[in-house]
Amino acid sequence: MSRFQIWWVVIVLLSSIRASASTVVKIRLDDTIQPISAEYIDRTIEHARQINADAVLIELNTPGGLVDSTREIIQKILASPVPVIVYVAPTGARAASAGFFILESADVAAMSPGTNTGAAHPVTLGGEKMDDVMKTKIENDSAAFMRSFVGPRGRNVPLAESAVRESKSWTDQEALQQHLIDIVAKDDGDLFKQLSGRTVKRFDGKQVKLDLVDAKVDEMQMTLRQHILDFLLDPNIAFIVLAIGALALYTEFNHPGAVVPGVVGVVFILLALFALNLLPTRYAAFTLIIAAFVMFVLEAKFATHGILGLAGIALLTLGGLLLVDGPIPQMRVQLWTALGVSIPLGIITVFLMSIALRARRNKVVTGKQGLIGAIGEARTDIDPEGKVFVLGELWNAHARSRVGMGDPVIVRKVDGLELEVERK
Repeated sequence: MSRFQIWWVVIVLLSSIRASASTVVKIRLDDTIQPISAEYIDRTIEHARQINADAVLIELNTPGGLVDSTREIIQKILASPVPVIVYVAPTGARAASAGFFILESADVAAMSPGTNTGAAHPVTLGGEKMDDVMKTKIENDSAAFMRSFVGPRGRNVPLAESAVRESKSWTDQEALQQHLIDIVAKDDGDLFKQLSGRTVKRFDGKQVKLDLVDAKVDEMQMTLRQHILDFLLDPNIAFIVLAIGALALYTEFNHPGAVVPGVVGVVFILLALFALNLLPTRYAAFTLIIAAFVMFVLEAKFATHGILGLAGIALLTLGGLLLVDGPIPQMRVQLWTALGVSIPLGIITVFLMSIALRARRNKVVTGKQGLIGAIGEARTDIDPEGKVFVLGELWNAHARSRVGMGDPVIVRKVDGLELEVERK
């Protein structure tokens, strides 16, 4: 056998070994659960199906999120043609609230040491109080949703339901001992090793044997669009972007033709509105934000010694705090963000408006308008016409009453190249 043939055989053998290796598509979800999270997981599961991967691994660390997005994610996991592993990691991570629902929906639920999960009691948007009937309806709906997939997964249904009804939480070891999860693993390698040879019952009843030792991990990243939207879906960022856009537009209105502030303002406001449209937004809060800018304008116009300015800052802060009606604190505008935006924005807006108003009040000092009110001297008798010397120039002038030579005059009107004056 020639050297070329030997190398060819080696290449074929290596290729076959590589082709036979397991493939796991992995993503990291370290954020609140919102529409982009659902889109990211959907894209990952579809990619895993296309490449015929052996499993999808979702590394999860979340304080919770939106109910609609959580339900969408769980629907994708339950219908996935590829087994889905949800792994709460790294150490110190959590799968709270919506994260617990996602963890329990997985084909394999795993946690790393030093993590926790649970506290899945439904929370009303913005923490608003409900009557007992509505509260019971929402709680029962969430509990039934939990039972619908925890039972078929063979996990502890009553205990999982207690996370919904009683907001119970568990450490990794507690969750393992009470059959809420399947594995506690220190890292991906340990997780794959423990899953080696394990048969997993899929949600549709099919049995799948996993062999993930030495699996090739294909880690998927968010697209640029998803990165941008995920960044903007932080309510604090969305509020800051909205405020910057409003200030830029305000600057353009006060300096028409500047162009750049206008373009920046429109782009930033559109980005903010797009992000807020995906969040549980209280659009009534925009009324407070608009009222705040009205207060800033009135402060600059009437100079109320800061009273209207402070009212504007208070309204803008309140509008920011009420803007996003999130079910958890991480999905609302924080107080320090609202104050950090409102106070500088109020000061800058009042300053710009005061400059604009001052400029409009100042007397025009150029052209024909600049001559009106100017003081000059009659160089001849004016009865009714004569000559006057105004602003370094000799002008033809007329007056309604006689003005003697040398008398001081004041310009009242400019009529072509002739001035109408009167004795001062």
